[in-house]
Amino acid sequence: MRAFSCSLCFILLIFSGVSAQNSPDCRSAIPVCADETIMGTADGSGIDDFDPDQVRQTGCLEKGSNISANIENNTSWYVFRAGTDGQVGFDIEALPVSGNTITAEWDFAVYGPDIDCLEIGTAAVEPIRCNYETNNTRYTGVGVNPENGEVGAPFVKQSQNTYDEWLDVKAGEIYYILINNWNTNFDGDPESFMLTFTGSSVDADQDNALDCTLRDEFLGLDIVACEDDPDITLSALNSPFGPDIASATWTVDYDDDGTIDATLPGSGPSGAELVVRSPDSGRYFVELTNSFGNNVGDDILITYFGTPVLQEVIVRDDLSDNNIVEIVVANPDGKYEYALNGGEFQDDPVFNNVPPGLNTVIINDKNGCGTTEPIEFLVVGYPKFFTPNADGIHDRWNVYGISTLTDPVVFIFDRYGKLLKQIDDTTIGWDGTFNGRPMPASDYWFKMDYSQNEGGVIVARSVRSHFSLKR
Repeated sequence: MRAFSCSLCFILLIFSGVSAQNSPDCRSAIPVCADETIMGTADGSGIDDFDPDQVRQTGCLEKGSNISANIENNTSWYVFRAGTDGQVGFDIEALPVSGNTITAEWDFAVYGPDIDCLEIGTAAVEPIRCNYETNNTRYTGVGVNPENGEVGAPFVKQSQNTYDEWLDVKAGEIYYILINNWNTNFDGDPESFMLTFTGSSVDADQDNALDCTLRDEFLGLDIVACEDDPDITLSALNSPFGPDIASATWTVDYDDDGTIDATLPGSGPSGAELVVRSPDSGRYFVELTNSFGNNVGDDILITYFGTPVLQEVIVRDDLSDNNIVEIVVANPDGKYEYALNGGEFQDDPVFNNVPPGLNTVIINDKNGCGTTEPIEFLVVGYPKFFTPNADGIHDRWNVYGISTLTDPVVFIFDRYGKLLKQIDDTTIGWDGTFNGRPMPASDYWFKMDYSQNEGGVIVARSVRSHFSLKR
């Protein structure tokens, strides 16, 4: 629900620049557009999108030799959506703290197109544009430095070039910008910068080069988070009303089924902020009223994931030549991958040719929210051959998992249909003899009768197949 009604729009002020609040988290990046200069600040060390103990370098962003240093320090995140195909860049201009003194050391990284913020945090994706060079001008960015005309190039440490190459974008693609203040003024006060978009597509059509409708989604893009992540603070201070908020009403639809479940208390200026804590997944709404009585609203879907939970293992085709197994996770909306018996991970939860007997599966959440320990499951099956030569390996033939079935009975025949052996769940298997005489190497047939509970009704089942005796 994104609606903006205004009966007194003509009295809204026109700004030469759009002020944007600080966003220390990629997941709550501030939507921006190319039709105005963005006045930004960096007023905190963020929540460490990059784990300082695990991620020492990602692209040109590096932790450095100082153990207390971090990839992020006083960061802010922005997001834009390309409105047209073409070339896009930007300038980040350092602004003086007082008088003409500039103490900030601005750096940046660009991620995209269309990546997941959680992947950024694990360094699973690298920035496509990046510069952490020591600045010798007040500008850094993508494209061409307006102060000295230096053309952007891939990052080279100690090159003194603070610009990277132009972005070639396609309409609809989404990109994230991290702006980092490496040097602070050491007094804890916010420091300011000016973000201006440039490039041939911006020059050709400033109003549409970046999709300005994204800016109306002022709560940001939908968020996927892990259950052990820090709290998420939603801010309505980036709405078209800016700081002119008379009231803010927050509601939530926990199931995202179209029914509002609760009204929640806001915090911060005029209640324009909301703290969302794990594991409260849901669609969150805000309705704002300004001092003129105008209204604007937005919503955002937040989904928390934890370590995957196995719901069941479905054996589609056991007791056959191709045991087909499907792994079912309790929360089907996640992004998972699966590894069987210590093998490689795959996205498909269905496995073919699963060996009979005891198997293990590991489920990994691709959002980085956890991995299960190996989980055992049993496939009822049978060996395709056995070798009763008293070497202790495959000396007896039996149905694996027979003890899990209801009233199982197995009948073994020779190729002429003569009954050679009858076994059940208490039998250790057939040793390849009949009346104490070894049977010859050949194919043998079996029939297994058992019962299966289907919807509370016990149904008789029968399986027929064959196996080989080898000597």
